Amino acid sequence: MTNIERWIQAACAELGLPPDAVPVRTVLDLARDVAHQVERPAAPLSAFILGLAAGRGQAPAEIAASLTELAATWPAPEDAAPGGRGPGSATRSSQRP
Repeated sequence: MTNIERWIQAACAELGLPPDAVPVRTVLDLARDVAHQVERPAAPLSAFILGLAAGRGQAPAEIAASLTELAATWPAPEDAAPGGRGPGSATRSSQRP
């Protein structure tokens, strides 16, 4: 069992949730896509939004697909510093693994 699997088991036990209800790959893929296409702090917030929507009965895979599509069309942030090297000035292709 990996460290992340142990964490999921422990976190779910703490909250009274079934560990098999956690769509690990879906959440991690969403977080990766949002972090690379929007900005890093948006990744955990997007995972939280996914959880809220799932708690209201929406399918996690459908939620993730919608948010991933939204992130893919998200405009690059405006450069904040002179010379074009402000926060968010890196190109999206340089941020992808």
